[in-house]
Amino acid sequence: MDYNRGVEMSVKQDLDHNNDHHLQAQIPPQLQVQIPSQAQVQNQLIQTPQNETPRRLRGFAATAAGVTSLSTKGRKEREKEKERTKLRERHRRAITSRMLAGLRQYGNFTLPARADMNDVLAALAREAGWTVEPDGTTYRTSPATLTPFPIRAVESPLSATSMKNCSMKSSLDFPTSALRIEDSLSPTSPDSGLVTEKDQKNDKYRNPSPIDSSDSLDADQHMRDVRPGDPDDFSETPYIPVYVMLPLGIINNFCQLVDPEAVCRDLRRLKSINVDGVIVECWWGIVEGWSPQKYIWSGYRELFNIVREVKLKLQIVMAFHECRANGGSEMSIPLPKWILEIGKDHQDIYFTDRERRRNVECLSWGIDKQRVLKGRTAIEVYFDFMRSFRMEFDDLFVESLISAVEIGLGPSGELQYPSFPERMGWRYPGIGEFQCYDKYLQHSLRKAAKLRGHSFWARGPDNAGQYNSQPHETGFFCDRGDYDSYYGRFFLQWYSQVLIDHADHVLALANLAFEGTPIVAKIPAVYWWYRTASHAAELTAGFYNPSNQEGYTLILNILKKHSATFRFIFSGLQLTPQDNDETMADPEGLTWQVLNAAWDQKMNIASQNAVPCYDREGFNRILETAKPRNDPDRHHLSSFAYQRMSPSLIQRASFFSEFDRFVKSMHGLVPFWVACLEFTSSTIGVLALMVGDLGEGPKK
Repeated sequence: MDYNRGVEMSVKQDLDHNNDHHLQAQIPPQLQVQIPSQAQVQNQLIQTPQNETPRRLRGFAATAAGVTSLSTKGRKEREKEKERTKLRERHRRAITSRMLAGLRQYGNFTLPARADMNDVLAALAREAGWTVEPDGTTYRTSPATLTPFPIRAVESPLSATSMKNCSMKSSLDFPTSALRIEDSLSPTSPDSGLVTEKDQKNDKYRNPSPIDSSDSLDADQHMRDVRPGDPDDFSETPYIPVYVMLPLGIINNFCQLVDPEAVCRDLRRLKSINVDGVIVECWWGIVEGWSPQKYIWSGYRELFNIVREVKLKLQIVMAFHECRANGGSEMSIPLPKWILEIGKDHQDIYFTDRERRRNVECLSWGIDKQRVLKGRTAIEVYFDFMRSFRMEFDDLFVESLISAVEIGLGPSGELQYPSFPERMGWRYPGIGEFQCYDKYLQHSLRKAAKLRGHSFWARGPDNAGQYNSQPHETGFFCDRGDYDSYYGRFFLQWYSQVLIDHADHVLALANLAFEGTPIVAKIPAVYWWYRTASHAAELTAGFYNPSNQEGYTLILNILKKHSATFRFIFSGLQLTPQDNDETMADPEGLTWQVLNAAWDQKMNIASQNAVPCYDREGFNRILETAKPRNDPDRHHLSSFAYQRMSPSLIQRASFFSEFDRFVKSMHGLVPFWVACLEFTSSTIGVLALMVGDLGEGPKK
């Protein structure tokens, strides 16, 4: 009976009324049962008491019933999984990018421009002596070899008989040769020798043989053996032009050249060491300082005429920001007075922090397209200034005296938010604050949030700390903080996009004003808290570069779109381990991330020092960044700007000699000691030949 009941239940679930008689005829007589019709089953279900538990549905019925209840939940899970996958992929790409930066900096690894982890592993395996096939098959072709003793075989032009003839002692004493020939190391033939690079002793020349002369070893061999891999030798490296930024104060607030004779003297001294040119800042607050569209260029005209006479090149900076005096000898250059007058009644033209404090260092990017400056927008004001300069100094452009024009894009002329203002109390290594609370940027944020479909996101983060906070002290920048939430990613993308849009608008007009002349955009190095997950200081400055995302590519794309040279501010700092641990700083890591991102896009890269550099160690750090020795792609900077050289520094002999050496190294010229050593080596070789002739006696 149990079997009959099972057959009956199976038939009731799977067959319809049309097949009842057909199936019943095929069942054996002893197993035939009365199969109710579909109508009878429905009537039976209707008559089922309400308190009786309904039978669990199976098959297609169960699937159809669960679709409605699970559809919403499944969709949310899929969206969450997509976000998690994106985060994992961004994190993986960020790790790969940092590995590539380190490999390209410290090793001669052949890696494609957009390498992945497979390329990294293959490069490391090949460096270790393994063979990696295109399909990934990896094997060692030969056992690992030990590093050999630095012994080098040199073919001697002498025969055995000639060596015997040169066994006479010389009556003259000479310093020991840089190379020694050891006969005991040549068991096979007297015509070949093994040259060992050992510590030299104060021996005398006993064999005035041509072996030690310049006939058997040329000057290049002498140089390689005497100073192999000298870190100070940058000869035969790419030529990098060097420009010197002139000091503040040579043009006063009335646009007058202060001391023409001293300027001419200093420029001639720079020309004497083959500096390529100088950089001059044209200040908006000086030229258009008194009334709108009234430009005064007289002091700059006098200065440029002196530069032309000295035959130096010019790079110009369009300085649309304030300059605050950092010392007693420096002058302060505010924004134009008519701009400050507008700002008294209309403070939203300035960047604003969460406490509603205004930063008058430069104009807010929120008014780029707002006619609040005497009927003009901010970018129209910038364009009119640039066009006035181009028309005033047209002759210098025709002569190609002006090699490039740098466009000021923010505080200190750099493309960044003024998130680290010392006048507001910021001190290194504070994370800074977001600068987006003027009414124009707030309107832009509300518009972006509404477009995204989340109007309640139209606000700045309320847990991002203060100017001098540290990331772990905030809920926004700490590990797993709100910076990586849905709202955090939306806000940071909008904040960074405002920066990118500003660069796009201004550089487009700069290309229009300076058509045919290279333009330059400057980006700072915000390196503190770089080794944290959030990169808090970079985020407040407008660079969306957390550890799981590459934040400089979009900015570089805009610069490349306008054919602009990218000038990166080289920190030049040598931080102690304690400083690195306390601030989680990594200036070197940030530098190589940005440089490699720009080189991958085949952009021209210029650089500029952020802190004063006076000694050889600092200059060598700049050189290693400007022209990396181990870069397989032979990347190098397009130019370097030294900031900033005062008249007293130019007259200091100790500094000027080091700077002279630095310029020669940037130009790829042979250092002075190399030239002296080449002369000394050739002279010793000639004297050795003369001594050999004397030892043989008079010729018959």
